[in-house]
Amino acid sequence: MQSTLYYVHDPMCSWCWGFEPTRAQLFAALAGRIRIRRMVGGLAPDSDAPMVEGMRLGLQQTWRRIEQVIPGTRFNFDFWEKCAPRRSTYPANRAVIAARGQGEEYDPLLTARIQRAYYLEARNPSDNETLVALAADIGLDVERFSADLLAEATQRSLLAEIQSSRAMGIDSFPSLAVENAGRLTHLGLNYTDADAMLRQIEASME
Repeated sequence: MQSTLYYVHDPMCSWCWGFEPTRAQLFAALAGRIRIRRMVGGLAPDSDAPMVEGMRLGLQQTWRRIEQVIPGTRFNFDFWEKCAPRRSTYPANRAVIAARGQGEEYDPLLTARIQRAYYLEARNPSDNETLVALAADIGLDVERFSADLLAEATQRSLLAEIQSSRAMGIDSFPSLAVENAGRLTHLGLNYTDADAMLRQIEASME
C-alpha cells in the first residue's frame, strides 16, 4: 500500500505563506514516490465583525517575525490600510475546495493565487468577490465556481476536512504527517530546509 503525505494548511495562514517555497521543493522531491493529499484546516470561522485592534497589531507583528526568520518572505503591509480585515478564513478554504471540484490541479493553483493576493497585493480573500476574481485569474469556470463557493455541499466538505485533520491530531498550520502501513507520523517542520523533512519522510516509510 502506498504511503500518504498529508499537508494541512490554510490559504490565509501567514506561516503557510512563508513555508511555500520549501514546501514546493519538498513536494517536487517526492513526486511519484508518495501520494500527497492536500487538506484545508479552517483557521478561522466565518465572521462579518471587523478585526479588533489587538489582533490586527498581533498579526502585523507575526508578519514581521516571519520576514525575519524565513529569508525571502515578504508581506505588503498596505493590506492593513486598504482593506477591512476580518478574522475569517473559511471563505478562502471553501474557495480551494470549490476549485478542487474542477480538477485537483486547481487546489494548489488557487491557494497560491490567494496567497499572492493577500500577502503581496493587499487584497482581502475573506471577501467572496475577491475569491471569484482570483478564480478567474487561474482559468476556472467562474459561473460554476461562484455557485460551488456558496453551496452547502462545499461547507460540509470543509467541516469534514477540518474534522479529519483534528482526528489526526493536527490543529496548527502548516502541518505535515505521513501515513504508512496504518501508522501516522507527524513531521517536524523546517521552513528553510526541504532535505531535513525529506529525510523524516523517508525514515517514516521504511
